[in-house]
Amino acid sequence: MIKVLLVDDQSLIRQGLKALLELEPDLEIIGECENGQVAINLASTLQPDVILMDVRMPIMDGVAATEEIHQRFPEIKILVLTTFDDNEYVSAALQYGAMGYLLKDTPSEELAVAIRAVHKGYTQLGPGIVKKLLIQFPPTIQNPKPEPPTILAELTPREKDVLRLIATGASNREISQKLFISEGTVKNHVTSILNRLNLRDRTQAAIFVNSYLPHLEES
Repeated sequence: MIKVLLVDDQSLIRQGLKALLELEPDLEIIGECENGQVAINLASTLQPDVILMDVRMPIMDGVAATEEIHQRFPEIKILVLTTFDDNEYVSAALQYGAMGYLLKDTPSEELAVAIRAVHKGYTQLGPGIVKKLLIQFPPTIQNPKPEPPTILAELTPREKDVLRLIATGASNREISQKLFISEGTVKNHVTSILNRLNLRDRTQAAIFVNSYLPHLEES
């Protein structure tokens, strides 16, 4: 069971999220609060597995709370869920330890999938978020392995398919559905891709693809 803490200054949003997520058999809402300061206190007492964190809130915003919680409780995964996709919020939240950034128009099924993925340590970014990161932070990945064409030649055709879909922000479930393979197989491919390309997470993988897309299409 994945224990989830909801942090949002609007009680109606919290109630709606709770009602939807409690329909998932493996998710348990163990608490909710209206600002980042209370979230820090509840993180200490409740020890959730995943925190759904809004960004704009009174007293303490979600970015500041994310930084504090990540420093004090690095084992707790934080998934930002907000209506704001401002570059400053996106970059700051990810820089300070958030494992994902989604907008509130994300369908409930996709949100549940993202919570599970973040719980397992995978980065989850909503549509358009990767592009914002690319615009704000042009790729500077330092990789001791060979030049991109040689590196990409090491990937299998299926791994290249998975890599292309990662760049679109697709979740493991979406990739499995599009490629007609199991989620477990997708996870294995993702792990292999990150190891082969010496990348830390899916965000770096997405940036890599957008940097070397012509090579990927040619290989």
